[in-house]
Amino acid sequence: MRTVLRRPEFRLLFGGLLASMAAESILLLALAIWVKDLTGSDGLAGATIFAVIAPMTLAPLVGWFVDRYPRRPFFVVANLVTAVLLTPLFAVRDRADVWIIYAVAALYGLSYITLSAVLSGLIRQLVPLDLLAEANGVLQTVRQGLRLIGPLAGAGLYAAVGGWMLAAIGMVGFLSAAAVVGALRTTETPPAGPGLRWPAEVGAGLRHLAGEPALRRALLGYGLGSLAMGFSESLIFAYVDRGLGRDAAFVGVLVTVQGIGGLVGGLLSPAVVRRAGELGTLAAGVAFFGPASLALTYPNLWLGFVAVLLAGVSLPLTMVGLHTLIQRRTPPRLLGRVAAASEAVVSGPQALSIGAGALLVGALDYRLLFALIGLATLLAGGYLWHGRTLSRPPAPHLPAPRRAAALRRSAPRRPTTVPAPRRPVDHEVVVATRRRRGR
Repeated sequence: MRTVLRRPEFRLLFGGLLASMAAESILLLALAIWVKDLTGSDGLAGATIFAVIAPMTLAPLVGWFVDRYPRRPFFVVANLVTAVLLTPLFAVRDRADVWIIYAVAALYGLSYITLSAVLSGLIRQLVPLDLLAEANGVLQTVRQGLRLIGPLAGAGLYAAVGGWMLAAIGMVGFLSAAAVVGALRTTETPPAGPGLRWPAEVGAGLRHLAGEPALRRALLGYGLGSLAMGFSESLIFAYVDRGLGRDAAFVGVLVTVQGIGGLVGGLLSPAVVRRAGELGTLAAGVAFFGPASLALTYPNLWLGFVAVLLAGVSLPLTMVGLHTLIQRRTPPRLLGRVAAASEAVVSGPQALSIGAGALLVGALDYRLLFALIGLATLLAGGYLWHGRTLSRPPAPHLPAPRRAAALRRSAPRRPTTVPAPRRPVDHEVVVATRRRRGR
């Protein structure tokens, strides 16, 4: 990771993303807590996360739009627009205004998939292929590490001064990201000119995912895993309320503990990619969620801490494995569409399960649902692990001088032949032989 952070362009991008990720870590969970406080409903609180994920169904169209413009200026404009989208939160006062939170959450979800698609292309543009795992690992480490302070800070700010402060902090974070990345100077490849008709161009990302064996298995396995994981977004409120007997703000404590696991998983993820490949890393991440869910079937505070710690380790492993695989197996001109389409394939089932979880949490025992989630994620992890040979571990990164030396050492050497010593020539014998031949 130190190697990729020595690159000035990536370091500047990292600084901008740090601001926006900090705002995100404070904002998202606090929106759900805000809804829970206004309505008193676990299901409506979980539905806030559903509102964020539901726009992922528009991902193929978003990816096509992203691929039509240069990455850096598009990223800057998208951050500015996201800051503006948060302004309606200043109007929320009581239960009747909950629809505003849902509307902002849905628009933020659309912005999130747009920023993710363009960010994938920016990273591919700034970082060599053999450092992609390290670049994704750095970002995931910071994203998960912010869970240590972000959720607690968001819950504390909401309890102290209300939701308007959350909106203000979010706006500052996205405006800062736009300013920092706007200072980035990089050579960009012009967008591809018109090719196929636009419906075919929109579906190009999905066709690439379906046609590449490693990506196809990754999306099928992770899609099944995310379908199961989505239920936990609503169940965690029931676990805290009915199981632990605490108020909704305590979810922030659990998410902070999850951030410790995410920090560990983010630091380990590049090494796991080096040893097991991208699909193997994705399999490990999905499978780790299984024992975490099974542990949550028994409401115990310390066991709950262990469970969310394991869940935290799983998240960066899945993200680094999937994103690195997509960036390595996709042509740059398609990267926005493929990244957005992968979000849709994964987040579509997850959105359905979050919505279903918000309904089922009132009808079924949350412990039964956690048990089903654990079994499903273990099966999905096994399916991904079985296909890990489709993505071999990448070669280690070497600086340019060492890479050239390694190539010289590995190049086949031509056999060196020592010329035989020349014997002295007897000219009289040669002349006599020529006279006999002349006869």
